[in-house]
Amino acid sequence: MRLLFSAAAVALIAVAATPAIAQRWGYPGPSPYGWGAPYSAPVRDRSREGKVEVTRFIADGAAAQALGHGAVTVAAAGDGAAGDGERATYEAAVIDRLAGIGYDTANGSAAGQTVELQIRHAEIEPPEAPRKPVSGSMSLGVDSRGGRYAGLAIGVDMRKPLPALISTRLDARIRDKASGTVLWEGHADIATREGDPKWTEQALATRLAGALFSGFPGKNGETIRG
Repeated sequence: MRLLFSAAAVALIAVAATPAIAQRWGYPGPSPYGWGAPYSAPVRDRSREGKVEVTRFIADGAAAQALGHGAVTVAAAGDGAAGDGERATYEAAVIDRLAGIGYDTANGSAAGQTVELQIRHAEIEPPEAPRKPVSGSMSLGVDSRGGRYAGLAIGVDMRKPLPALISTRLDARIRDKASGTVLWEGHADIATREGDPKWTEQALATRLAGALFSGFPGKNGETIRG
């Protein structure tokens, strides 16, 4: 009788211990820590890239009526912020836009208007730091029935770190040549990733000049984003 009792007791102990042992490496039911937990890569905000912001101002009075016609010359400031090649690229892009507006860009007359350009660059977001392509975390705990569990979450992120976000700004000021009076001024700014093959120097110049002189002369003090 003693032998039978001992065998039954052993069997009972074994059955009672089974759930805890079986659940040691797997949480019963869906677990936020288990292998099946979805991995969500960090969200990177790229909404500013390629968007242009334009602001324009128009002089008061009758002087502004001369805008949009007559002879005009264009010159980019040689302030060291842009090289000769870059200045020439922006000058050509602006001249093309002014000709489309109605200006006479081929007449080098001393009369008429002059357009002063300035090109500037600034880093507005540093490059992302190198990241580990594989990362993970483990969690240990005890479930409601006393069983122990261990959960492991692994994330794989093979994306390359983003380069720096660069602001390129084109400033333009139109003056009456005879009096030196400022008739119009505006600036266009775009944010692009450093080294992005889509945004070559020519592409940036064309995009900024097009946005700056779209609907010229525009409304005084307006800001357009898009």
